[in-house]
Amino acid sequence: MVNQKHLLTFLPSLLLSLSLWGHEPLLMAAKEVIPVGVVLDFKSPVGRVAESYMSMALYDFYAVNYDYHTRLALFTKDSGDGVITAASTAMDLMKHEEVQAIIGPQSSAQARFVIELGRKAQVPIISFSATSPSLSPSQNPFFIRTTQEDSAQVRAISDIVKAFGWWEIVLIYEDTDYGNGLIPYLMDALQEIDTRVPYRSVIPPSSNNTEISEELEKLKANHTRIFLVHMAASLGSKLFALAKNAGMMSEGYAWILTEGLSSLLDPMGSKVMDSMQGVLGIRPYIPSSKQLKDFEIKWRRNLTSIKTKSKSTTSLNLFGLWAYDTVWAMAIAVEKAGMVQSSFLKQNDSSSKVDIATLGIFEMGTKLCNAILTTTFQGLSGNFHLVNGQLEPSAVEIFNVIGKTERIIGYWTRQRGFSQNLNYTGKEAYSTSKDKLKQPIWPGDTTEQPTKLRIGVPVRTSFKEFLRVDWPTDKPSISGFAIDVFHAVQDALPFPLPHEFIPFMNKHRQSNGSYDELLYQIKIQKYDAVVGDTTIVSNRSLYVDFTLPYTESGVSMVVLVKVDVSKNLWIFLKPLSLTLWLTTGVAFVFTGLVIWVLEHRVNPDFRGPPKQQLGLIFWFSFSTLAFAHKENVVNNWSRFVLIIWIFVVLILTQSYTASLTSILTVQRLQPTFIDIKEIKNNGYFVGYQKDSFVKGLLIKQLDFPESKLKPYVTPEEYNEALSKGTHNGGVAAIFDEIPYIKLFLAKFCSRYTVAGPTYKTDGFGFAFRQGSPLVPYFSRAILNVTQDKEKIGAIEQKYFSSQTMCEDQSTTIPSHSPSLGVDSFGGLFIIAGIASLASLMVYLFKFIYSHWPILSDDNPTNSCWYKLVQMAKHFDQKDFSSHTFRGESYKGSDFHSRNSIEVTDDVVIHDDNRRLS
Repeated sequence: MVNQKHLLTFLPSLLLSLSLWGHEPLLMAAKEVIPVGVVLDFKSPVGRVAESYMSMALYDFYAVNYDYHTRLALFTKDSGDGVITAASTAMDLMKHEEVQAIIGPQSSAQARFVIELGRKAQVPIISFSATSPSLSPSQNPFFIRTTQEDSAQVRAISDIVKAFGWWEIVLIYEDTDYGNGLIPYLMDALQEIDTRVPYRSVIPPSSNNTEISEELEKLKANHTRIFLVHMAASLGSKLFALAKNAGMMSEGYAWILTEGLSSLLDPMGSKVMDSMQGVLGIRPYIPSSKQLKDFEIKWRRNLTSIKTKSKSTTSLNLFGLWAYDTVWAMAIAVEKAGMVQSSFLKQNDSSSKVDIATLGIFEMGTKLCNAILTTTFQGLSGNFHLVNGQLEPSAVEIFNVIGKTERIIGYWTRQRGFSQNLNYTGKEAYSTSKDKLKQPIWPGDTTEQPTKLRIGVPVRTSFKEFLRVDWPTDKPSISGFAIDVFHAVQDALPFPLPHEFIPFMNKHRQSNGSYDELLYQIKIQKYDAVVGDTTIVSNRSLYVDFTLPYTESGVSMVVLVKVDVSKNLWIFLKPLSLTLWLTTGVAFVFTGLVIWVLEHRVNPDFRGPPKQQLGLIFWFSFSTLAFAHKENVVNNWSRFVLIIWIFVVLILTQSYTASLTSILTVQRLQPTFIDIKEIKNNGYFVGYQKDSFVKGLLIKQLDFPESKLKPYVTPEEYNEALSKGTHNGGVAAIFDEIPYIKLFLAKFCSRYTVAGPTYKTDGFGFAFRQGSPLVPYFSRAILNVTQDKEKIGAIEQKYFSSQTMCEDQSTTIPSHSPSLGVDSFGGLFIIAGIASLASLMVYLFKFIYSHWPILSDDNPTNSCWYKLVQMAKHFDQKDFSSHTFRGESYKGSDFHSRNSIEVTDDVVIHDDNRRLS
């Protein structure tokens, strides 16, 4: 009875299909008729097209495979656009028509409920249009997706955004499972390429024109001009028509479509297409084949009868092709699985009266699922091959809506990125360059890429080497050091960056405010960035983000140089500190004393009257400073001490000479002021550059009263103010940033110098909106440029080489020149002291050791003090064992006689020495 019912249902459907296409009926008897449910929304473009394509697929398949033992019977029902309706329709097909599989439903929201029914009844649910990533075949074993999942297109979209250098993009999507399912994947992909999503526009499918228009006005007010649209055709057609009315399909805007809407452009009609001019879209690439061409001819030939029912158009539809291939896959699978009609459902034993609880279980459901999953063939849409329960992703074609057509501008594949053809050789590197794509025509019928980076630039009246705005025509010409650095940094970016410079000026083409006011224009979204000689300071970072600096940093003080004609009688003492002078003097005396002790008994030059010997001690040591002394030393220990001491003296004299030379040079270039305390305490005026942050630094950080500050504009005004001085209407000092000071000193260096400390700032940088993804890219590029000495050197040479640069103009004169201290020579003094003490101790030990026994033998009862006195008298005698006194005899029996001989003058002693020789 069941077989008869299915056969009676199948034969009229088949005969109708044959009559529609103008063919005679195929007279063949089907052994098994397999009922398959189809759930479609007949009011939607996808539903109307899919119904026609599936009828054609049924005929085409069995016209080729007439020897199959099975035949599909399609039971098509209208689900409408409701979730509950779709679920009840699917359940009705399972219970009353006893279908062995269901193709559909269309939307992801509908599919979610129907998949659960299929899981309970173990009936395969096959969808060619439910693309949401939230529906996972791996989590639903009876769900098969014969279309590509939405997340497969995410990388292609991010590569497009990256290729055109869009750093901000707004997502517009419908508030459904289909719309929401893709967004997490898009957000992750955009985050990887540092593209910011400042706003996400979620539009419910039930929104009317007024509600959509209000949302579009919000987007228009946010100043973002790049939009990514992910929604179904019914909502998308309304969105673009209203966007055109709102003026958002004009020059400066860019729109990207995801696959869902891109695959349905033609069925939406020419009126909607007119509102989408310049839109970019992506969709799966359908390879050309003979089978596809034959199908298209057949479709056009029978258009009249089909169009009456489906209200479709002549162009092929991607979802329709997937529906066509799904019928073929189902027909192949039921034959391969050996499906039969009888006992295909086993009644559930549940006692519940609820319909869903009484659904039977399809005993061959698992077998049919496996048969579908392993089915492969070359379909109209390309290679039909399921991977993990869904259609394997294919190449993507990128198109541009122009007129009533869609112009293909390139392709994207996972292997090599962008290309203008798909003849892949396996050697091409992966590319995300827009040069691999044809030139798009953007909204507003322009080839100029949206959106340009709106860059504000200051209008300077001085220091134009940094930034210059000229007006040779109605369009400004902007140049300067900062602009050339920006262009060099732009070339180092990994993506293109279209931009336009907008001078911050009033109607008279003069500056429209301070630099703080210029940077604030970024916060109010008048500019996207500011390029110029803008200093990175903390209060500005409250409303903008800065890149790394591209110049050196700091604020310094420029003062007038005075020639110091005064004579300092004691300037020669300044190289060495007082402690070093005293230490050196003690070392001289100590070394002279050690040499005298070592030489006294063996060297005639170190003998004589006490006064003469005392003078010799000072003379001998101090004479080493200027010249070699005439007294020779004969003791080896003396020579050892003297060598080390001469080395110490050499270091001291050289250091003294160098320090004195430096001091005398500085004295000739003495600044008028070396300390800001002197300027503040005397109430002198100081100057700064007008509209600069330096004014705030002087007031808040350096505690200058505002009444003592004078603004200036040009280097010539700096020169005039400093020349006059604070008592003649000028200033005592000018405070400015180091780059400006260098330019000023380049022109007037002979009269001015930098004095005092440098106050830390972070140099010049480029400013962007807070959170802008461009900041890290620019900072890395700035490092590349500034560390390339040739590149940055060429830019500096271009703007600063024409000035007459002062020698060592960047040198800052310190507030004092420190004298050399003991710490600088402590090691030398320690070495010399140890050498002298060691030599002295060894010598004295040997002397005492050799004379102590003699004194002890004379009278053992004598006191120790007596013996020391006698020892000192022995020390004052000549050492006749020395080679210098050999040949002389000992005369006299007491110390007095010997002393009377020894106190003779040096001439007599010298005569004795000559006589001995």
